[in-house]
Amino acid sequence: MSVGPANYRSPFKVQPLFRERIWGRGDLAPFFPSAPASDTKRIGEAWFTSEENLTESGKTLGEILHAHPEMLGSAADPEHPFICPLLLKLIFTTERLSVQVHPDDAYAKLHHGTLGKTEAWYVVDAEPDAEIAVGLNQPVQGDQFREAIRTGHIEKLLAWHKVKPGDTVLVPAGTVHAIGAGIIVCEVQENSDITYRLWDYGRPRELHIDHGAAVARREPYKFQPQATPLDAERDELTHSMYFRMERLRPRTCIHIPAELPYYLLLMSVHGAQAGTFWFVPAGSDEFVIEDSGAEWVLAYKAYAPLKRLVIE
Repeated sequence: MSVGPANYRSPFKVQPLFRERIWGRGDLAPFFPSAPASDTKRIGEAWFTSEENLTESGKTLGEILHAHPEMLGSAADPEHPFICPLLLKLIFTTERLSVQVHPDDAYAKLHHGTLGKTEAWYVVDAEPDAEIAVGLNQPVQGDQFREAIRTGHIEKLLAWHKVKPGDTVLVPAGTVHAIGAGIIVCEVQENSDITYRLWDYGRPRELHIDHGAAVARREPYKFQPQATPLDAERDELTHSMYFRMERLRPRTCIHIPAELPYYLLLMSVHGAQAGTFWFVPAGSDEFVIEDSGAEWVLAYKAYAPLKRLVIE
């Protein structure tokens, strides 16, 4: 399938863009058994909707969206009309990520000229006793918070939670957080790469204390990892003003309706097509993904769940 002026209404596959991380993995099977990882090169993230991601047409997603911004439909960001407003990732961990926090839209625009970063994590796989941290375990004053960053005591102030496959966590901008070791996460986020590290367990990477302290919510966060059923084969994992995130479990196929006003992102996280990613443009023709006994993550921006989606 080629993507260009004549058929921009057609859904298309996007290839992963691998990011090396010190806490990543040397083997990304079964998702990407041929990924460029090794004992010395750890891949921590596979991105799917950055401007640099290659599509099956040979063009990058950025090239396609610059030529056809209408593909984003009503979900386009008016200040950044040529980028996909959502970034979808798979994250693979063997060690804890840094203790970190992200700015909201206003702060990110003022200091970086970018979108902010509200995100959500869907736990695809997790080792026994795997943990994530979201929010603090007690309210903390500003001076105490800065001192905890300086000394590393902030790690003790985090609210750590055990997670299992199927759990979902919404992480609003400003929420202090960390992902633990032994986890595979499907992440949906605002398309921004602004991260303020507050603590990194002594690893020699830059910290961002001033920015981080300025945006952090120094308080506990309500942890609610349960999904909400929408249909027998469809669950709403979480939603925010920026995106909705769903889990689809087709017995035979997924029917995407025609002429939707916004784009859709579809990622297979379990089954024969694990690692496959589809971009469905706004106004697309009707589209069917044939897959059985699988699990897909669906992301889109809308005020209510998509009504005409059929999972069989």
